[in-house]
Amino acid sequence: MGNTQENLQEAFAGESQANRRYLFFADRAEKDGHPQIARLFRAVAEAETVHARSHLQTMGGIKSTRENLEVAIGGEHYEFTQMYPGFIEQAESEDNKRALSSFTWANKVEEIHHGLYQQALKVLDAGQQLKDESYFVCQVCGYTVAGEAPDTCPICGAPLSRFKRVE
Repeated sequence: MGNTQENLQEAFAGESQANRRYLFFADRAEKDGHPQIARLFRAVAEAETVHARSHLQTMGGIKSTRENLEVAIGGEHYEFTQMYPGFIEQAESEDNKRALSSFTWANKVEEIHHGLYQQALKVLDAGQQLKDESYFVCQVCGYTVAGEAPDTCPICGAPLSRFKRVE
């Protein structure tokens, strides 16, 4: 066991991953015809979110919007310049085509996220507000766009029907 700060970071990561995992499990339970089990997974996922938020707040990890944008920009930059390129290289060397597609799509999308956050910071620093518009996220690769979803995802080729509107 590390020091308390390391423990908070580990707990935040674990609770965050549990939240996502349980939401995906809930989707599967719904598809398998078990709505009450799906509801249980979603309820526990919400509790894991409460835990994750508490740990992040305790670590001082939620700051001003400007500081949060800077953290997000740094994280996205790391992912598309350092993390995913190494993962892509490893997947290629192991001829793992599914992982290669997953990593390659994520890498391209993380660069887009980086740009979206940079633009948001620029607007914030100018004392303005971002344009009031919906975002659309491709449910295959994660491609994210403001305003209107494209007819076909430019990253993975998914059709318009695979985009989810985020308000």
